[in-house]
Amino acid sequence: MTDSEAPPAKAPEGVSGAPALPQPVLEIASGYAFTGPALDLGALLWDGRCLPDVQIRIPLPMLNRHGLVAGATGTGKTKTLQLIAEQLSAQGVPVFLADVKGDVSGISAPGQENDKVRTRAGEVRQEWTPAGFPCEFYALGGMGHGIPVRATITGFGPVLLSKVLQLNQTQEQSLGLIFHYADQKGLELVDLKDLRAVVTFLTSDEGKSELKGIGGLSTATAGVILRSLTAFEAQGMSPFFGEPEFDTSELSRVAGDGRGTVSVLELPAVQDKPQLFSTFLMWLLADLFHDLPEVGDVDRPKLVFFFDEAHLLFNDASKAFLDAITQTVRLIRSKGVGVFFVTQTPKDVPGDVLAQLGNRVQHALRAFTPDDQKALRATVKTFPNSPYDLEEVLTALGTGEAVVTVLSEKGAPTPVAATRLRAPESLMGPVDPAALDRAVEQSPLYGRYAEAVDRESAYEKLTAREAQAAASSAPSAPSEPASSRGRGRKGDDQDSSVVQQVVGSGVFKSLARSLGTQVGREITRSIFGTARRRR
Repeated sequence: MTDSEAPPAKAPEGVSGAPALPQPVLEIASGYAFTGPALDLGALLWDGRCLPDVQIRIPLPMLNRHGLVAGATGTGKTKTLQLIAEQLSAQGVPVFLADVKGDVSGISAPGQENDKVRTRAGEVRQEWTPAGFPCEFYALGGMGHGIPVRATITGFGPVLLSKVLQLNQTQEQSLGLIFHYADQKGLELVDLKDLRAVVTFLTSDEGKSELKGIGGLSTATAGVILRSLTAFEAQGMSPFFGEPEFDTSELSRVAGDGRGTVSVLELPAVQDKPQLFSTFLMWLLADLFHDLPEVGDVDRPKLVFFFDEAHLLFNDASKAFLDAITQTVRLIRSKGVGVFFVTQTPKDVPGDVLAQLGNRVQHALRAFTPDDQKALRATVKTFPNSPYDLEEVLTALGTGEAVVTVLSEKGAPTPVAATRLRAPESLMGPVDPAALDRAVEQSPLYGRYAEAVDRESAYEKLTAREAQAAASSAPSAPSEPASSRGRGRKGDDQDSSVVQQVVGSGVFKSLARSLGTQVGREITRSIFGTARRRR
């Protein structure tokens, strides 16, 4: 398994009691002997022994170089996220966690000491102290325990929405045309009924003529989009789209005591809607990317974003969609944001994205089937050269153990290190639902986002337009005798017509809505087509 018979050598500075250790161990120890602030992951495993003198760590400034946490079900990935999130919070770095299984909420409460925790802490030389961390709990559309997270249809954009609706490339392009028209005409796409109203209008005789200058929308494609929207709503998806739209800057908050806030997105209520929540996570990330300023290399990240069940995002994704993800991951580092993808094997993540992930925590893999064995060999090839037999190590790791390689303070990959991980200091399990609900209702954000708002938008405007057209085609009422009042009304009608033209113009609307405007969004749409908010 290892080169345990290598001749002993002197320990590097900072590693006590290790002179008798073999040369490969000393080289690994030297690779993790950082001088600046770092997160402690655990202690080195070598030849079946845990060596607490050799601590495996991640430099804090390298957390915005992204990462991957992978491993089979039940190997401890969630606890690894919890361990990293705790230490980031303690260092003043805000964290975002997607809680798919419903067991991350415990990070808000102190952990419970028991024999397993004491044993693990002793093995890795951890001074374990129970601690809870400042948390905000969110839920998509308010489905579940948490502050509702909503997006407007315009804010979500045509590319991400196409993935949620499972449209093909042609249909996606047509949806983009619909968004283009709505942007130009100041038709705010707030919720699903707004989008349906615009699609229906553009396939009407009046709407078809309006699209002549920028391309047409076929009746067949419009029908597919409308049917997809209907099926989407039938699955109970309406609550996710609407206002108030969630401001992703909330995720970068720091608590009064200087610790970073841990934002936990509760997802158990939508576990059966994987396309929805994975795409919503991408919307959050894309929105952050387009709203945060450039900061370059920083001493600590502005936010670390954990993207759980990452394979769901990449399944059946178009090349354009994957290119957009790759570009976002590559460039968001300069905004001070680190992204960790969490999945079962590295092969779940496309190569161009995987190449951007400098920090790796690989838990155990299974090799029960030929496909498992193939995935195992592919995983081994993604690691730097190592004195370990990684195929053997990765199938023999226990729960709470992982193979680690990260970026050093100089940005170079560290040696591969099998590691027994530390125990989280917060509760390793969910908090009581009643306590979670109290925490949500006591949050200062609850009043801002709890109640949905349905203001005038595309549906109301197009409905009013249709009613006005119907009224104008009805028989006219007898005219009043000419009088000063009558002349005044005629003048009022003319003035009203001018006012309507001005109010309906994009210039007026962009001035009238300095916040949350949908007008003119097109010129600030991202690579995903998401609309950038003005704050």
